[in-house]
Amino acid sequence: MEVRWERCTGPELKALAEKGALPVLPIGSLEQHGPHLPVWTDSFISHALSVAAAKLATDIPAIVLPPLWTGLSEHHLPFGGTITIDHATLHALLRCIVRSLQAQDFTRLLIVNGHGGNIDPLAVSVRELAHEFGMPVVTTTWPNVAPAEIARTLTTQPGIMHACEGETAMWLALDEGQVRKDKIEEAAGGNAGTPSPAGYSRFYSFAERAPRTGVKGDPRAATAGKGQAMIDAVAKNLAAAMKDPALWTRPEQVWKV
Repeated sequence: MEVRWERCTGPELKALAEKGALPVLPIGSLEQHGPHLPVWTDSFISHALSVAAAKLATDIPAIVLPPLWTGLSEHHLPFGGTITIDHATLHALLRCIVRSLQAQDFTRLLIVNGHGGNIDPLAVSVRELAHEFGMPVVTTTWPNVAPAEIARTLTTQPGIMHACEGETAMWLALDEGQVRKDKIEEAAGGNAGTPSPAGYSRFYSFAERAPRTGVKGDPRAATAGKGQAMIDAVAKNLAAAMKDPALWTRPEQVWKV
C-alpha cells in the first residue's frame, strides 16, 4: 500500500478516510545544522521515520503527509540558512490541516516532530485542537519514541543533540551523499556555550549555546549502521503507538455548556 499522501489520488485518499486511516504529519525545521549537514535535516528525518513507521503499520492503515518544513527556529538565525515561523503561525497552519482532514472524514492526526524548538508550541497546540475539533490530535518528538534504544546505539552522547553523532548517523543511513564528510572534523569539538540553569526557562540563541559552529555533540562517531539501528527502533515504536488504543480515544468535551 502507498503510505505517502502526495503520491495518492483524491479518490484513493477518500477511500482511506472511509477505512479509518491515520494521517501522520511530520514536522521539522529549516535551519542550520553545522557545516556538514543540510538545513532541512529535522524535516527530512521526521518524514523518513514517519514513512518507515507507516510501512510497518499497514493494518491500520497510516498515510504520511508531506512534512511541514519550517518551525520555530529563531535561535538558529545567527548561523544562516534558517527560515522560521512563530507560534501563532504554527498553530494556524496546524488548525487548517486538522480542519481539512476533518472535512474529508479523517478522525485523528499524529504529528511526528523532529525539532526541539517545536516541542513546547506543539504541546499547547494539540490540546487546543483537540478541544476545538473534538478529535484526538497527538504529537511526539521522535528521539523520545525510543530513548533507550538510541542511548544504546550512540557512543559519544546519551541522546540526540544537534547535528551530532545521532543526526549525522541517520543521514549516513538515509542519504549519505548529503553529508559533507570533509566538514565533519570542523563540526566537532569546541562548541561549549552558556549552560541553562536547571529548572529555569529563557531564550538562548545557538550562538550562545554552541558558539563556534552551531553543533551540539560529536558527529565524528557517526556511522550508517548506527543510523539504521535508530531508524528501525523509532519506526517500530512509532508503529506500535499508531495502534495503541489509549492514544486514539475521542477527547472528552470538557468545554461543553
